[in-house]
Amino acid sequence: MNGLALPKLRSEKGKKSNVFLGEDEEQERGAMKRLSTMWVSVKGKMSRDRGAKEPDPPPSPDLLPVDEQQREPRYASGQFFFEYLVVVSLKKNKTGTYEPQISYQFPKRDGMVRFQKEEEEKTLKAITLFCFPEGINWAPLTEYSSETFSFVLTEVDGSRRNGYCRRLLPHGSGARPPEAYCIISKVACFGLFSKIFDEVEKRRQISMAMIYPFMQSLREAPFPAPGNTVQIKSFIPDAGTELISLTRPTDSWLEHVDFRTLFRCLSDEEVLQVFAATVLERRIVFLAEDLGTLSQVIHAVSVLLHPFIWQHTLISIVPQILIDVVMAPTPYLLGVQKQLADDVLDQGDILAVDLSEGRKQTFIRRVGDEDSILPHKLKEEILQALRSRSETSSLEELNRIVPEAFLPFFIKTVGHFSKYVVRNGAEVNFHKRSFCKAIESKSTRHFVKKFIQTQMFDLFIQEVEQRPASQKGFFEQKISEYHRKMREKAKKH
Repeated sequence: MNGLALPKLRSEKGKKSNVFLGEDEEQERGAMKRLSTMWVSVKGKMSRDRGAKEPDPPPSPDLLPVDEQQREPRYASGQFFFEYLVVVSLKKNKTGTYEPQISYQFPKRDGMVRFQKEEEEKTLKAITLFCFPEGINWAPLTEYSSETFSFVLTEVDGSRRNGYCRRLLPHGSGARPPEAYCIISKVACFGLFSKIFDEVEKRRQISMAMIYPFMQSLREAPFPAPGNTVQIKSFIPDAGTELISLTRPTDSWLEHVDFRTLFRCLSDEEVLQVFAATVLERRIVFLAEDLGTLSQVIHAVSVLLHPFIWQHTLISIVPQILIDVVMAPTPYLLGVQKQLADDVLDQGDILAVDLSEGRKQTFIRRVGDEDSILPHKLKEEILQALRSRSETSSLEELNRIVPEAFLPFFIKTVGHFSKYVVRNGAEVNFHKRSFCKAIESKSTRHFVKKFIQTQMFDLFIQEVEQRPASQKGFFEQKISEYHRKMREKAKKH
């Protein structure tokens, strides 16, 4: 197991919950997953078996997509858009402070045995903490800008569910506390769920009851395969029946990422320093007032590592009650609200990145070598590639430009790895020493010697060793494409 196990969370009454934090991931599955917020629940096999036996509801005839004839290649079988939607409201307790509580849940889970019901309640309690990570420090408001952010609930067995949250001021007059909508889904697609939230919010302004038919329609709709669209019919009073189109991005590994926030908050050079620290699996904390900024930046930074996967603690928004996680000695990527900065800044050997507007400096804590970790020539090549974008580049353009800027870095540093994976019958070995000696550039070799000691590289090689020699992964395909383009470019010159 490779991650962080923290003390169990104490409830308001001081009782311990069976829900605990961790970034634990079985090693054989480690290279297959990128983990976000680690809120591990000991649900075990019972709840997983129940989920496996739960049949998909048949799509309503009124909700079928326009192009029904192409259903098989266009839709991902056996997947719902979401598991459930909850509305988290702030309720005043006896002490006069506000406590987040679930005021609405769809669908209601019926027929659960006692153990399942107890574990579901613990998960829902965890969700309330991530929807309002600031704790109990709330007061009624007359104005509040809505914000959207995300987190991930991870089980002991490594399976995960994504949490998408939108906080806003509910419809009404006078001072009132904000509320949060939270969708729990196995699907990682931030942009798609942001659009779903727009529709939920529109209906909530009319009536809470209007949310149900829309979410029921969504739950019954087939989930689209990458690059495809599903259309959903939904009725709104005074507006009639609307046809809502939901499109899933073509590149599934970019579904949950919006690079615009990362490059709006940081300069290209600053992004590279963060990337360098992340590649060497260091302790990194991001600070911001806005929760959406924290979650979007952390998800974007982790994707820069592709095809490698961050294997340690990654919490996009750390709830105030769990701020002690910053004291962990193991690598982490953490998103912390700016008001909790004092709890972070007394930690040594971390990179603390201030993302807030009007900041005096970006790196308020650093190890000191972040600017010299990457080989100079390769760093300049990344910067040159990033300059091809403009301030008006769309999300689609950034999703093309950014991976094309960072992926060649890994191709040029470790792209020759397959030559040193030696197979002798059932025995497979990676020859590290020969692999490093094959690198001509001294600065690149110096970097690679550090990089191959990381868990992300180690688990990547483990995955390569475990699959058939004839099976080529994403990275091998990109390496072949890159070399083919280089040969074609050389011929033209």
